[in-house]
Amino acid sequence: MRDALEQLVAEELVRLDGGRPRTTPRWQAAMARAALGLQRAGAPFRDLKLPVVSAMIDRFPVATDEQIADLVEAMIGIEEAELAPLWEAPAPPAG
Repeated sequence: MRDALEQLVAEELVRLDGGRPRTTPRWQAAMARAALGLQRAGAPFRDLKLPVVSAMIDRFPVATDEQIADLVEAMIGIEEAELAPLWEAPAPPAG
């Protein structure tokens, strides 16, 4: 998976911040495009993997299945770490 992380950094989809991998605006835009495409297609996604896979396939159209799987596996952990503070935040008060 280290090779996948290195590729994500080289492609400027991930940056290292104090040794911690963080997503870049380039990746965030790719995820937004993937999510919009899935929404327009009526995809019932509730899993972070679906837009990540979609964005990776769009970004690396000639990659092998194994390469896509490695990239997705590397990015899922990074995305989960990026989103964890949002998922753990208390819900705003109703009303």
